Amino acid sequence: MDSLIDSSDVAIPINAVDPDGLEKLLDSLGETEAAWARSTGFDAAAGAVTIIADAKGVIGRVLFGLGRANGRRAALITGKLPAILPQGDYQFVTDLPDPALGALGWALGNYRFERYKTNPSPVPRLVVPAGVDAPRARSMARAIYMVRDLVNTPANDLGPAEISEAIHTLGARFGATVSEIVGRDLLSASLPMIHAVGRAADVDRAPRLVDLVWGDPAHPKVTLVGKGVTFDTGGLDIKPSSSMLLMKKDMGGAANLMGLAHMIMEAKLPVRLRLLVPTVENAIAGSAFRPGDVLRSRAGVTVEIGNTDAEGRLILADALALAAEENPALLVDLATLTGAARVALGPEIPAVFTHDEGLAADLARHAEERADPLWRLPLWAPYESMIDSKIADINNAGTGGFAGSITAALFLDRFVPKSIPWIHGDIYAWNPSGKPGRPEGGEAQTIRALFALIQERFGAV
Repeated sequence: MDSLIDSSDVAIPINAVDPDGLEKLLDSLGETEAAWARSTGFDAAAGAVTIIADAKGVIGRVLFGLGRANGRRAALITGKLPAILPQGDYQFVTDLPDPALGALGWALGNYRFERYKTNPSPVPRLVVPAGVDAPRARSMARAIYMVRDLVNTPANDLGPAEISEAIHTLGARFGATVSEIVGRDLLSASLPMIHAVGRAADVDRAPRLVDLVWGDPAHPKVTLVGKGVTFDTGGLDIKPSSSMLLMKKDMGGAANLMGLAHMIMEAKLPVRLRLLVPTVENAIAGSAFRPGDVLRSRAGVTVEIGNTDAEGRLILADALALAAEENPALLVDLATLTGAARVALGPEIPAVFTHDEGLAADLARHAEERADPLWRLPLWAPYESMIDSKIADINNAGTGGFAGSITAALFLDRFVPKSIPWIHGDIYAWNPSGKPGRPEGGEAQTIRALFALIQERFGAV
């Protein structure tokens, strides 16, 4: 990761300071530097920046405000600096509240999606603070860059085949085995709902299930299932144009779990990892599945189609049923599943669901410690009546207009035995506006917290 370096002989010092320590810092600087800082009105508020340069414009020092104690929520604030500072090497010469998150914030703030730019922009580099695990910081940043790149790529260049290619590339890097089931072979493999959702797409965008396996089979099984809808028109229940504009990101669950798999494999955690990605384009054609159809799932549960725009839960259901057959020690799925989760929690806070109180508590703790926010919503059993069907076992679209994220989670719950520790994440995978360390565009959500959870639970052989 070019933006994080081990050392530099020409690194420009950055003094990070809170308001309470400002005067002491200014008193320790030279008279000219202190006078310059005071003249700019630098007050050490969160994210405040003063660049101190000589008469020729050569930067000699940077002052960076930490603000008053804001807990972990402001931990990635260092991500503001790469958007302001010119190309060069920099080094924090005063302590950060959390040096590891400070380094990660810098790296994430340096992200640029420039696949379609003729002249990529250079980035400033940071000497990794003392005591920070530099390889781990770079690994996290690489994984998150990959997630962002995938989500940001438009659907004309990222269909199911390209998702598969990316997973094959990831697997090859770490010695994993990757296989896939494509098109009508999904029917003979008893994955009928994945086929039904994706069958209307062009032949070069045929639906598929990609299956990556890595690690010692004797180690605890950790299985990840990511929704990989590379573009969602809504199907025959077509979305309005305004709702289609961001549907390139409907594979954000798959992208995020590819990022998590990257972290797990690069850290060589002692788990037998499996990544299952059902990937489709929900297109419109004469062969598209219809409202009112009844599909038989891999698990044998029959599903009445109440809305073809509730397609993500259908492909996840078949993949979750397959994952559950080997009884993993932990099963995680992530999906850009419902607008209801965004109405409830906004774009920055994913909704998570689990029956396991211990899992919920541990995940919440790691999320807080790593500034990777999420919020648990209930698998409220009385709402199961909202997804009842008069002609099938279950309907894929809840009735009544309430609790859409919960009813979607309850739908998936029908395909995961209660004996399996399971976490479902309903994520947005997108920043609608830029913030420090989180530029506008595709985003990695929950995976740093999930990595910490998996490392804690399964990290010892």
